Parts: sequence; structure tokens; C-alpha cells
Amino acid sequence: MEVKGKIIRINGPIIKAEGLREAGMLDVVEVGAEGLIGEIIRNEGNVATIQVYEDNAGMKTGEPVISHRRPLSVELGPGLIGNIYDGIQRPLIDLEKLSGAFINRGEKTQPLSREKKWLFLPVAKKGSSVKAGDIIGEVQETELIKTLIMVPPQVEGELTFVSHEGLYHLDDNIYRIKTQKGEEKFTLSHFWPVRVPRPYKEKLAMGEPLITGLRIIDTFFPISKGGTAAIPGGFGTGKTMTQHSLAKWSDADIIVYIGCGERGNEMTDVLNEFPKLIDPKSGRPLMERTILIANTSNMPVAAREVSIYTGITIAEYFRDMGYDVAVMADSTSRWAEALRELSGRLEEMPAEEGFPAYLPTRLAEFYERASRVENLNKTFGSVSIIGAVSPPGGDFSEPVTQHTKRFIRCFWGLSKDLANARHYPSISWLQSYSEYIDEVTPYWSEIDNEWRKKRDEAMAIMNREDRLQQIVKLVGPEALPDSQKIILRAAELIKNSFMQQNAFDDVDMFAAPSKQIHMLDIIMTFYQRAIKLISQGIPLVKINSIKTLPQITRMRFTIENEDNAKFIELKTKMMQELEEIERSSR
Repeated sequence: MEVKGKIIRINGPIIKAEGLREAGMLDVVEVGAEGLIGEIIRNEGNVATIQVYEDNAGMKTGEPVISHRRPLSVELGPGLIGNIYDGIQRPLIDLEKLSGAFINRGEKTQPLSREKKWLFLPVAKKGSSVKAGDIIGEVQETELIKTLIMVPPQVEGELTFVSHEGLYHLDDNIYRIKTQKGEEKFTLSHFWPVRVPRPYKEKLAMGEPLITGLRIIDTFFPISKGGTAAIPGGFGTGKTMTQHSLAKWSDADIIVYIGCGERGNEMTDVLNEFPKLIDPKSGRPLMERTILIANTSNMPVAAREVSIYTGITIAEYFRDMGYDVAVMADSTSRWAEALRELSGRLEEMPAEEGFPAYLPTRLAEFYERASRVENLNKTFGSVSIIGAVSPPGGDFSEPVTQHTKRFIRCFWGLSKDLANARHYPSISWLQSYSEYIDEVTPYWSEIDNEWRKKRDEAMAIMNREDRLQQIVKLVGPEALPDSQKIILRAAELIKNSFMQQNAFDDVDMFAAPSKQIHMLDIIMTFYQRAIKLISQGIPLVKINSIKTLPQITRMRFTIENEDNAKFIELKTKMMQELEEIERSSR
């Protein structure tokens, strides 16, 4: 039953309407003569405060407001994969067909296609008892993704009807369940409120890393599947490019990329580039496992705020099917700025730097929806969240960065100095950290049981090198003894031959786990052998003269993934040269 009211006050995207006493908090409303989409965010007696998700310029008091008495929800079903949505799940491709390059106000489209038919394969049998999350059937949405048709949450009863295998529209009756309320009909899709986390059976411990192909992340600052990470950095440090790389190459089953308040040109690069990319694992188009949500800085600020919830709800839906989902949010600072603007319109008491006092709560609610879980249907899935943060001037002490650090376990701080030096990814090994090291060690130890030891030793070298650089600035590198010069040489190899990657090089853009293991092993073996030779009185100049050292420097470009034989050959040659130096010095 609809509830009708009228506008009595307008303050930017925030309006007040009277006559909505029977409407509930967070209910969806149609505002004004054009029926703009909005959401009730405050209800005081007969007056409701509404945030409008579209441009409401020219709206007048007295125009109608209609409440549909349901919360803001997304439609979940076949057709999500490969789609491009705005912040309130309107397909941008369909909107372009209706209104061209600029979206008309009040334009409405169905989130999922009503014309397309899907091949439904039943799994459950008529007469069986079913509950929330149980699998009724499946639809092969793309060659990479099979969408499971599941009983919606909070529904249980006897399955009285299941359609036979065949082609069906999205709105066709697929199955019926006899519940306590009576017999209910269900289609291939269902709706779920975006601000409510989808239920699961049990939250599980994390262990398997999310392989990104970026060596500095996977080896030094890893993230587990189901984990949380933040990428903070000032303008030009490579936040968006790092997010793009993670979306392209991470081994998640499904990618949900949320362009939240970023500049239009950056989002345009994503929209133009992603449909052309090929998934390295399957050889299929990357869009066959990707969902894009585009809400740029020139779109309504209120829709920017809700786009985060739209993306995470879609991610949880695929998690419930047993998939590992990675959510890229670029950037949460723009989302926080949207909260600040809306809070100001609501005349709320501001906190630090004008942000609302509930900013930490909202950040916590978002990042806490990341997890690795056992689903209601006994499958296992995960949602990993990687959020970019854009601190003004690269100041990590500002509120959004500081509050984000409270709720994430992986911090990839970007350095302006590294970016200026064209060292990408510009993740600072001095500012970054990961709390997943202990959890992912068993995974890496199965490939190399000394992985943790080598990784920790490499990090120790980088920290010692930072301290030595203070001395070098005063007296120069030549004043150091060879035992300290080798630390600088090893750090140089780690920085330039391991941590640095070229996103435009076909070989170096992605590093498989085995390649990372071999590269780290070669560098650390060289360091350990060099330390031994120096202790025997052999000068570093002689060690640096070995013919394999330039090959080690270039190995990230010259040796392909999984070409383990070439790594073994390179290490063998290096060891032979170092042993020859040792023999000749006796």
C-alpha cells in the first residue's frame, strides 16, 4: 500500500515532506512530479526527511512524495555479471539508450533484463523441505560463472512446485514454497535491502591469500580471502591504477568494482578498458566475472553514499553461492565526503574536519561485511574489501585514513617520493603492514618451507637500509664497510628487481606465486652467500662483478611465469660463480 505526502522544504539533495506518518525508516520514495528516487533517512511524526539520489534542481514545495513502504533494495539474479550500474542499480547502458549521454531526471529502468531468457536447470525436488539459502536450480550466466537460484533469506517451507529444465524469463514463476503465510511464488531473482548484511551460517578463520600478482603485496603485505585492506595515498601516487591492477589480476572468482565519487576520466578508463581485457586464467573476457558500479564526482552526491552498499550487497549475493568475491571501492574518501555534505544539509553537529560523528560507525559497518563464511547452503565463500583512501595532501593523519585503520588489517600506504621516482606500485615498505602474515604462511610454506624466513629477512634488510641511508647522506656510500654496502646492494635488488613492477610489460605485469618464490629465493641466496664471502675477506667489488647479477636484475622481465627451469638455471649459475670466487681466494 502506497503512502502519499508532499514536499514542504528543500535543501539540496535533502528534502522534508509531510503526510508520511505511515512510512518507515529507510523506505524508498518517489519525489516530485518526475518521480525521483529517494530514501527516508529520518522520520519525526508526520514529517519525513528524505535524501534524493538524483539531481533535484527546479523541484518545488508542494510536489508529491510517494512511499512504496519497502527499503532501498537491489535485485539479485541472472544478468548481474558484466553489467555496468550507477549507484542505485540502474544499468548505464540501458539509460544511454533511453536518454543519451546525459541521464534524464526520473529515468527508470529495470536492473536486470526482462527480455532475455535463461536456461534453468532444476536441482531440488518437489515435496522436499527447503529453507533460506537452499539451492533450487542453476543458470549458466557466463562461461565462467554459474548463478545458483537460492531460496531467499527468511523463507522456509515445503517446495510444492519446481519448473522443468528450459528457457525462462526473469519474471516467470520458477518455484513455489508453502510457508506459514501460505503458498508463495518465486522467480529467478529476488530483492534484498542494501543496508542489511545477508545472513550466513558461520564466520570462518582466514588462511588462503588473495593472490594479486603484485609481488610487494603477495610476498610482503598479503591479504587473505575474506580480508580487508586500504590503499591510502595523495594525488598521483597510483591508487586507482593499483585498484585496476588488483581487479584485473587477483584470483577472486568475481570482481565488484565500485567507482565511488572518482573523476569521470578515471572511471571512463575503467569502462573502456575492462570490456577489452582477457582473464589470464581462463582466456575469456574479464567482464564475464566482473560487475562495475560507476558513480562519478559529477553525479548526485547522495547516490555516491549508497553506491558502496549496492556493491557490497551484490558481492554478498555471490558469496552465498560459494564464490570468492573481491570488492574494489575507489574511493572511500569521496564516500565520506558525501556523508559530510549530507550531514551538513541535515544540520547535524560536525566532528573532526566537518565529518559527521558517526563516520567511524559507517566505516565499520562497511568493512565488517568482509568475511570468509560457511553459507546457509553449506557452501564456502568470501568477500574481500579493498578500499582506496584519498587523504588531502597525502596526510595520513586525517580522519578518514585514521578511522579506516581501525577496521582494516592490511595497510598499503602509497609514497609520493616513490611515485615521483616512477617506482610502481608506489607502496611504501616502511609505512605499510599486514596482519595476515601468520594466516597465509602455511599456504606459502607448501611451495617453499623457508618462505617466511626469507620474507622476514628481506623486510629486515629494507629496514636496515633505511637507517643506513641516513649515514650515506652524511658521509657517502664509500665510507661504509663492505658488510654494510652489501645491505644497500641487496636492498637495491629487492626494490628494483622484486618490489617494482611494470603494468605495461607482458611478462612483468603479473607474477604467479611460483615466480615470486623463485625471485625472492635467488635474491636472498645471493645476499646470504655474499655475506659469507665478505666475512672471509673477499671484497664486495669482486662479488658484484659476477656475470649473472645483471640477469638477476632483469629476471622479472626475462623469465615467464611457471618457467621454473630458467630460475633454477639462473640460481645454479649464480652459485657456481660465487663458489669460483671463494675457491680463487683461498
